[in-house]
Amino acid sequence: MMTRILAVALMMAATFHVAADELKVAVAANFAHTLTQVAERFEAETGHRVRISSGATGALYTQIQHGAPFDLFLAADSRRPQLLEKEQKILPGSRVTYAIGQLAYWQRQGQPSEQSLTQWQKKLAIANPRLAPYGAAAQQVLSRLDLVKQFKGKLVTGSNILQAYQYVDSGNVQAGLVALSQLRSAGVDASHYWVVPEHYYAPLKQQAVVLKRTTNPQLAQQLLDYLNQQQQLLTEAGYQVSAHVAKR
Repeated sequence: MMTRILAVALMMAATFHVAADELKVAVAANFAHTLTQVAERFEAETGHRVRISSGATGALYTQIQHGAPFDLFLAADSRRPQLLEKEQKILPGSRVTYAIGQLAYWQRQGQPSEQSLTQWQKKLAIANPRLAPYGAAAQQVLSRLDLVKQFKGKLVTGSNILQAYQYVDSGNVQAGLVALSQLRSAGVDASHYWVVPEHYYAPLKQQAVVLKRTTNPQLAQQLLDYLNQQQQLLTEAGYQVSAHVAKR
């Protein structure tokens, strides 16, 4: 009897193992922490696995262009997903805005504000504007406030927004323009950062696409749909979600 029960248990375990699939997701550095939380819930509910690779949106886009085997791409902008759509490298109709990012000025000492940013004379950390949408947004803020000349030679550029955050977090740089979501996830006190007004930079519409090379399009779409249901989590993480289900 015990032998039969053991055999049935092994059969069920084997069946579950075969049924459980793995998704490979490329995600912009600013959203990696939030996606990890979503993925943990998704894995617990479905039994499927989610493997996450994070980096600058531009760098991930280049990897995809060179054949990286991702199923999903969660960018920090809309430009790269649009390019992939034009290049016919995504499943038709899969491009969706999943979150709107927010930029914040983080200053380790003092009371950060627009005025304190305009008066800042030390180094400032930002992400690489050529690779990271949050870096491009930071440059737009500096231009709007007429601070480009003031920070010439004083910008410490991270390869992505995570590295920009780490420069300030480590104390190597005393201030930076980073993602609000990073500060929220790290539990940084709100008195140490100033949320930059949305109209100071172009909207950080973060779009996702299901890549045509995926071997499991249904599961990839299932994860994307699941992400779009996590409105409260995304709001608490520092994102806007009012337009997150809007196509294009």
